[in-house]
Amino acid sequence: MPTVQLTTEGFKEKVFDYTKHEKWTFQGDKPAIIDFYADWCGPCKAVAPIFEQLSDENEDIVIYKVDTEAEPELSAAFSIQSIPSILFIPMQGQPMMQKGALPKNVLQKVIDEELKPSGKG
Repeated sequence: MPTVQLTTEGFKEKVFDYTKHEKWTFQGDKPAIIDFYADWCGPCKAVAPIFEQLSDENEDIVIYKVDTEAEPELSAAFSIQSIPSILFIPMQGQPMMQKGALPKNVLQKVIDEELKPSGKG
């Protein structure tokens, strides 16, 4: 499954509607990763193919991409100040934000240890 471009409205529908709820309530049916990026960002361009590979190799998670230039409201809602910023969203519990471009093996480790239920995968 390829990565999915996500708008602010799409985020509210598929992930979490922060305009209606104060407490985090994940609305997805699979764990997710959100890559906050911009087209002009070199490190963002470097990790983009890694996210595509991870998306292909991990069918039990969804990887979204949010263009911070096109979605300033969503970027502000998560206080995105540096990119890439990566939001890891498990099915239960709170999401985890990581700033910076991470190598594939580190991203896969987070997927295996934090996102996949019971370490399956």
